[in-house]
Amino acid sequence: MKKAVILVGGKQYLVAEKETLRVDLLPEGTKELELPALLVIDGDKTTVGTPEVKGVKVSAKVKESVVKGDKVRVIRYHSKKRVHKENGHREKYTELEITSIK
Repeated sequence: MKKAVILVGGKQYLVAEKETLRVDLLPEGTKELELPALLVIDGDKTTVGTPEVKGVKVSAKVKESVVKGDKVRVIRYHSKKRVHKENGHREKYTELEITSIK
């Protein structure tokens, strides 16, 4: 089984074919992506790029454009000062399906 390390939105992900992956929100209208591979693992053989492996591209299809993550509670509290503030945050993601590593 082939695996590859790709770079999306400043973060690196180890992916395989037919895998679903959540990445930071991509611009609207993006349907398919072709990403360069930074590292390729094919059985016992590992190829490391400088910075990319020449001739290897990872194709991905956008499954869902906006997926909301879990809610995160942010609490600011100062003891003995009567300061208490609570906020919530919910990150948005794009869900990608890796179609092929060529």
